[in-house]
Amino acid sequence: MAAIIHASAIVDDGAIIGDGSRIWHFSHVCGGARIGAGCSLGQNVFVGNDVVIGANVKIQNNVSVYDAVTIEDDVFCGPSMVFTNVYNPRSAVTRKDEYRKTLIKRGATLGANATIVCGVTVGAHAFVGAGAVINRDVPDFALMAGVPARQSGWMSRFGERLPLPLKGDAEFVCPHTGEHYLLINGVCSLNPL
Repeated sequence: MAAIIHASAIVDDGAIIGDGSRIWHFSHVCGGARIGAGCSLGQNVFVGNDVVIGANVKIQNNVSVYDAVTIEDDVFCGPSMVFTNVYNPRSAVTRKDEYRKTLIKRGATLGANATIVCGVTVGAHAFVGAGAVINRDVPDFALMAGVPARQSGWMSRFGERLPLPLKGDAEFVCPHTGEHYLLINGVCSLNPL
């Protein structure tokens, strides 16, 4: 199925839009952008030239994905959340050669009004709470909240809080999926069993 692009949206020549993706009202996708299959870009979304978006990504209304951002598959970007690409911007100083790369790994959730300061990696299946400010790397499965954000727990791929301590060793089986989570030396991972 071809991409669906609303008549009010602007998709510049050269942009790659995957099958089944939907681009809604008043959005703008620049010519160098690459967007995977099955994505949804809500109203008033901007996607820069040097942006890669994986498959099945949901970007809600009023989000700008600026150059140097990579978003892997199955990521959720909540309404009005913010990406940046220059760490120390000044109107009078050109810093386009100083963009810091940001990576959002597979399955992560970025809550409404969250801010992702450039140059960080948000781990796979991490969950960034609404309004949080991320200014350093986020581990896989981490639950982050606050300004600046601090880790307050762990989240499952299913999207529920895991009853694991922040540090140490522990394990848990998700009652919804049967997935087995291991916490070893403060690192959470899935045990393939």
